[in-house]
Amino acid sequence: MDRPSPYDDDIVTWAEEQATALRALAQRPDLSNVVDWANVAEEIESVGRSHLRAVEGLLIQTLAHLLKRVSAPLAPASLHWREEIATFQFTAWNAYEASMRQRLNWDRIWKSAVTAAEAGLGAHGNVLLPGLPKACPIRPEDLLTETFDMERALRTLATSVARR
Repeated sequence: MDRPSPYDDDIVTWAEEQATALRALAQRPDLSNVVDWANVAEEIESVGRSHLRAVEGLLIQTLAHLLKRVSAPLAPASLHWREEIATFQFTAWNAYEASMRQRLNWDRIWKSAVTAAEAGLGAHGNVLLPGLPKACPIRPEDLLTETFDMERALRTLATSVARR
């Protein structure tokens, strides 16, 4: 091997590289057709996609709980939401790999977070802060960091509505 494998540091890139290599092998007539190359490649690629979806899910939960907290700061569950924000954000940061940056669907993450927050608040008689922007006002680099500043994120959400 002429370079180290990114398996431990970047499973998404590793999975894509391995799937590409397997598809290239599948084109060689001298190799056995006992191996179902196309499906093996697809399964390996799905490993990378599942890691990406896991980070997206954690970001959705982080943002949804931030939205609930900024929308209903006096709700009985507000302190619990704060704990959840910290847990989801830190778990997302730990699972995040730099190669995911361009692959994360930020529009879908934001829209899903808004929908989840609205449903969660509505179940307890609260409402989502009106006038939220169409795109997430919190920058990805502010969410995916070891030094996440929850209070800054909450202020960013609150001021994104005030500026509209």
